[in-house]
Amino acid sequence: MLKQSVSRARVKTGGKLYIAGEYSVLTPGQTSLIQFIPIFMSAEIKKAQTTQLTSDMFDYSVDREPDVNYALIQEALNTFEAYCGEKLPALDLSITGKLERDGVKFGIGSSGSVVVLTFKALAAALQKDLSKDSLFKLASYTLLKQGDNGSMGDLACIVYEDLISYRSFDRAKIAELIDQMTLSELLEIDWGYHISPVVSVLKARFLVGWTKQAAISKDMVKMAKSRISSKYLSETEVAVQDAIKALETGNKNLLKSSLQTVSDQLESLSQNIYVDKLKKLKEAEQGLD
Repeated sequence: MLKQSVSRARVKTGGKLYIAGEYSVLTPGQTSLIQFIPIFMSAEIKKAQTTQLTSDMFDYSVDREPDVNYALIQEALNTFEAYCGEKLPALDLSITGKLERDGVKFGIGSSGSVVVLTFKALAAALQKDLSKDSLFKLASYTLLKQGDNGSMGDLACIVYEDLISYRSFDRAKIAELIDQMTLSELLEIDWGYHISPVVSVLKARFLVGWTKQAAISKDMVKMAKSRISSKYLSETEVAVQDAIKALETGNKNLLKSSLQTVSDQLESLSQNIYVDKLKKLKEAEQGLD
């Protein structure tokens, strides 16, 4: 068992919103542009006689005994134990902030936020220094072990707490290596992703509209994967790179045209992506500068 005592700590994580490349980035090597959203979940951790895990998403608490609703948090604890090479001491971990309203998710990455939040809480309480890269890998490892089929771009943005460009890695390959390597060995190798903060010189306000219509992410991911073509990937990659360049060089017209290309590509992928409220929101910004 870890010799360090559990210090009381309070940490927070925010959310994310894809600006471009949300579905193309499901393919390894593709790039996306992701904005950090400062709507936060918080975690408080302290020492305890027995381990208790609590989240305001549910009306009950659990210990380390497997529970379907607390699976991500419990798996994060298992991963942290593997990372430290020792069992965790008893602790009380409480998570608040649902990233939803009236039971409808905002769609800004609640599962990713929970995993990153759990690691940040454990690291703070047990005085472990975690680099952003290690935090991203540990969170990705945890989600991959749970069978997550996402790009992990949400984790990258939530960890870096910034506007970022994210190039995805081959998750199937890393998932295979999970069964072949120890966690410490896996953390040492290059996974093939790239995360870079994007410094925008454009003077603009980032406005977000909420449709209040929840999308089932895993189903949407499966649908998108089945319809993505090489043409879609190449054209979207060019548009994403143009959007990044436009932000970094202050080219407003290039930003507008590149985002329009991304939007058109999304619509060609599936009509289901642009729900009616989202179409109205998009129509409302026409002609604005």
